[in-house]
Amino acid sequence: MPTKKQPEAAAAKPAPAARPAEVGRKPWKKKTPVEVILDQAEKLRRDIADMEEELEQKRKQLQKFDEAKKLFESI
Repeated sequence: MPTKKQPEAAAAKPAPAARPAEVGRKPWKKKTPVEVILDQAEKLRRDIADMEEELEQKRKQLQKFDEAKKLFESI
């Protein structure tokens, strides 16, 4: 004859302990639509500045390769 599961075993599990409040974290503050747009615009400005810097580095590298190419072609 099959044995029945005891419902007391499930009830005997201890309840999960409440997590202590995290120290140093600021409370969430809802942003206004204006703040959201301004934050997005600032993020785009930073992204564009980073991309421009990367592009400038690549242009310098290309210039060096072009100089090396001219040197090899002169041989």
